[in-house]
Amino acid sequence: MSNESNKAEVEQVEEGVEVEASTEEASLIDELTQANFRIEELEQALEQANAKVDEQKDSVIRAAAEVDNMRRRSAMDIEKAHKFALEKFVNELLPVIDNMERALQGTSAEDEATKAMYEGVELTLKSFISSVEKFGVKQVDPQGEAFDPDLHQAIGMQPSADFPANTVMMVMQKGYQLNERLLRPAMVMVSQGGGSVETQA
Repeated sequence: MSNESNKAEVEQVEEGVEVEASTEEASLIDELTQANFRIEELEQALEQANAKVDEQKDSVIRAAAEVDNMRRRSAMDIEKAHKFALEKFVNELLPVIDNMERALQGTSAEDEATKAMYEGVELTLKSFISSVEKFGVKQVDPQGEAFDPDLHQAIGMQPSADFPANTVMMVMQKGYQLNERLLRPAMVMVSQGGGSVETQA
C-alpha cells in the first residue's frame, strides 16, 4: 500500500513538474514571440528612420546645390554689372569722339592757320581715348583687315585692285567694344577684289 501511494505521489509530482515545465515553456515561447514582435517593430522603426534620414540628406544636398547655384548666378550678375555698368555712359561719349575725329579731318597739321587747333584736338582726343581705354573701352578700326560681320557693318562693296576681296578698304565710322562686348560696329566699305561693278548694301 505504501508502495502504491509512493508511486501515486511520484506520479503526481511528475505531473506537477510536467505541468510546471509546460507552463514555463509556454511562458518562454510567449516571451520569445513578444521579443520577435518587438524586434520586428524596432527593425521597421529603424528602416523608417533610415528612409527619413536618406530623404533629409537628399533635401539637404538639393538645398546646398540650389544655394551654390544662386551664389554662382549672383556672382556672375555682379561681375556683369561691374563690367557693363558704364555701357550707357560710354555710348553717350562715342559721338564726342566721332566729332573730335571729324574736327581732325577738317584741319591740318601742315596748315599754319589750323595747326594749333589740329594739335589741340589731337591731344584732347588721344587723352580722351586713353581715359576710356582704362575702363575697358576698345576701338574697332579694321582698315585693311578681313571683313568680320561680328564687329563690322558693311555700308557697301566696291571693286578694288589694291585690296583683296572681303577686305575692309575704308572705315566710315570706327566701332567700339566695352570689355569685349560690342557697343557699336565699325561702318565699313568692303572690297570686292578687282574688276567688279559697285553695289550698295
